[in-house]
Amino acid sequence: MTISDWLIDVALLLVVFRQLREERLTARTILLPLALIGWAAATYLHDIPTAGNDLVLIGAFAGTGVAFGLAGGLITRVRYADGHIRVRATLGAAALWVVSMGFRLGFAVWSSHPSGMDHLARFSADHTITGEQAWVAAMVLMAFGEVVVRLAVIVVRGRLLHTRAGHRGRDSLPAAV
Repeated sequence: MTISDWLIDVALLLVVFRQLREERLTARTILLPLALIGWAAATYLHDIPTAGNDLVLIGAFAGTGVAFGLAGGLITRVRYADGHIRVRATLGAAALWVVSMGFRLGFAVWSSHPSGMDHLARFSADHTITGEQAWVAAMVLMAFGEVVVRLAVIVVRGRLLHTRAGHRGRDSLPAAV
């Protein structure tokens, strides 16, 4: 793993730890995680292999990310106060993110060592997974699914609260939301 790999992983962890403190839902709240995951996708996701069982692997990992994102978005605290939508990651939401990020980071470290490479090559051959890019796509799309779904759930919950508060006219949510 390169230094930029470590930095992006740490940055994604810090985004959630920063959200343990309540803050207004703003364009920055939404765009920062999307920018980080977009950078990771542009850096690592060169193609999505479709041979063998690659799509099964990718779908399973992406589905896991979506499930983590849905759960994280539902257990994140979203409330309307002082004319603004406010969000705060609960300990459970932060724990889900740390577990999923830890899994991806641990997998990346493990798979870059000789014993991990051997196990992964054997598993891939046994299950008709065609190569390294299938694993990369699975990991990146897992993270992408988690980030996008978590943010979408939070934004939808914020919009619902905003509407229930009777603010159908002028919108206090950022235009990007």
